[in-house]
Amino acid sequence: MLNRIWSRPRGEWTRVLRKELPAVAARMVEELLRDTPVFAEVTERVGRTMAQDAVEQALLLALGLRGRAPGGDRTATAPTVPRPRSGDRVVTTMPGARARQALFAALAEDRCLPERALAELARQAGWPLPGRVRAVVLAGSPAAEAAQVSLQLAAALGQGLLGTLDTDVCVLVPDPGPETRAALAAVLGGRTAAVGHAVPVADAASSLRWARRLLSLTPPGAAPAHRPVFVDDHLSDLLLLQDESLARALSARWLRPLEGLTPRQSERLEVTLLAWLESGGAPEAARTLQVHPQTVRYRLRQIEKLFGPALREPRMRFELELALRSRRLMDRSRRARPRPQNRPRPVGATVHPLGLARQARVNGL
Repeated sequence: MLNRIWSRPRGEWTRVLRKELPAVAARMVEELLRDTPVFAEVTERVGRTMAQDAVEQALLLALGLRGRAPGGDRTATAPTVPRPRSGDRVVTTMPGARARQALFAALAEDRCLPERALAELARQAGWPLPGRVRAVVLAGSPAAEAAQVSLQLAAALGQGLLGTLDTDVCVLVPDPGPETRAALAAVLGGRTAAVGHAVPVADAASSLRWARRLLSLTPPGAAPAHRPVFVDDHLSDLLLLQDESLARALSARWLRPLEGLTPRQSERLEVTLLAWLESGGAPEAARTLQVHPQTVRYRLRQIEKLFGPALREPRMRFELELALRSRRLMDRSRRARPRPQNRPRPVGATVHPLGLARQARVNGL
């Protein structure tokens, strides 16, 4: 199939895909059902139709194409959502595969469809709208693995809506209650992923946005174990970085006394001051930084000379903590951004939790 596609002009790829892809996906499903017990078990739970749809999506992603169009007319174009007509009704009927793509696009891009139009689109997609959802973002995962994870999530939580945003493979899953997190952690264990906060289904774009943002703040290879990260655990960090321009202004205002120091001196005092503000005392800060308490006390004397008695004022301490955390998070975000000609993040890349102690060890303190 690949040879037939690449040997033809780009304008003919859609026609070749339309003809070849369903048969290839069906054959792959047969092979996987026969030779892969895990795939057979998941397919038994979610149904063969969903399994074949996931395989077709994986093939499209492997071919470098953005998405999938109608169930009978697989194309390389992104899905479109039918425009609601009078009476908030969607009068266009679409095949299930295209409807699922259109539903994901509508939820991910926050198109604010009327409630009745969204419900009709969900009906066509065969995806009952849950009350609340979470977004799962699998960055850098191969298409086949992403499709398998989607099936596992659907099996664990009853349903899953697969889609792509840029290079990120995303799945919207229902959130019936507190047990959802444990189920997600069990399925995603050993993979690099970010899980958004639980939101009403109409606000799914928010969960997707912050899950992707959290994943962008995690430098590859920084954590000792593969595990998903949850937006719920980093709400304050994400809140601080809503507007980086304001965060930089905050840091510039309150951290001005450190400007005359060398970068290494400034770094040491910043990390020490933040540990002291967060923990409340020199011994606790020393344990956080894994240095001797006398080292912390010496640095605190330097800090007091720079900032003066105002350091004892509650408001200044609060603003200083915000400024220090903002600067640390912006530095981490800058390091995590891909550079030109860098290799893409590998599947096994681990996630760095947003914790001060580990950051301090990275800085050699």
